Amino acid sequence: MAKTKEDRIKTVYGGGGHVVILGAGASIASTFRNPEPNGKRLPSMDNFIELVGLTDIVESLPEKLRAKNFEQLYSNLHNDNPESDEILEIESRVYEYFKDMKLPKDEATIYDYLVLSLRPRDLIATFNWDPFLFQAFNRNHHIADMPYLAFLHGSVAIGYSKEDKRCGPVGMQMRRDGGLFEPTKLLYPVSQKNYNDDEFIKTEWDRVKGWLHEDTTKRVTVFGYGAPDTDVEAVSLMNTAWGTADKRNMEQFEIIDIRPEEEGIKRWNNFIHSHHYDYTNNYFGSSLATNPRRTFESYHQHNLPLTIDEAFSESNPVPADLKTLQELWDWHKPLVDAENEWKETIKKDSK
Repeated sequence: MAKTKEDRIKTVYGGGGHVVILGAGASIASTFRNPEPNGKRLPSMDNFIELVGLTDIVESLPEKLRAKNFEQLYSNLHNDNPESDEILEIESRVYEYFKDMKLPKDEATIYDYLVLSLRPRDLIATFNWDPFLFQAFNRNHHIADMPYLAFLHGSVAIGYSKEDKRCGPVGMQMRRDGGLFEPTKLLYPVSQKNYNDDEFIKTEWDRVKGWLHEDTTKRVTVFGYGAPDTDVEAVSLMNTAWGTADKRNMEQFEIIDIRPEEEGIKRWNNFIHSHHYDYTNNYFGSSLATNPRRTFESYHQHNLPLTIDEAFSESNPVPADLKTLQELWDWHKPLVDAENEWKETIKKDSK
């Protein structure tokens, strides 16, 4: 007899691992669903200059330094004079634009769904500067054990204390006599993204490389990140950590992207073994939403079933129409309760 949704909820495995990599498309999707309360829009690199309010700076520049793509613009300026007034003003405006962004109060956003879909064996690594991931983590962590986080390009919400070699909420201190969590660097020239030059960024990249390298990581989901040509070093670092596709022949690679499948897959060919991938244009079509907090269990039962029944286990998709955080928490409670029961059983068996 095939296993039901109730079986999916109650089935909890140790081990496993799921890495989720977020690009700008994830934050854009979140604000489409739940608009930012201050009316701020999430920019892409192609409309960044207009949305963030940098047009006056661009128009004052010599023609040779101008560019429509923000990353290329910043690279041109940095190569010309990394200490110019224009560079400093752009860095200030970018930080100010993102730092006051907020998730809508009490609303269940895609970021809330996301952090609750994973467990401490999992990692969410983001390229985004906005504070949404950190805010979602903070307002949901009392409900369930949370995944680990990594901020690969820094974040306006995260600071770093060189004294303590730790990160935390920007502007705060780790302890009364500890170092201040100072703002992290956000902008890098396209041609010189040497992540090893910045202590905080290197630490974040070491975390995601370690997670990708681990044999226990069986799922990778890329959400709204297209591996742009301007981020060659980032893709190279991930590729080296993941290894060749033929050596990851049992792992499942997943892409959430609004682009046509053929175009999206082309960007990630080096990571995908044969047909071992899933493609969806919507978060709620992903493994994160189809089997939240049980993505490894669903992977294992589908790919390495112990019985025929396991191979046809029913999924437990989270409803896409939950409006409030309370509704989201209530829906996840049976999953969390089952995890707590599993942990108690492990403790008893270890005595």
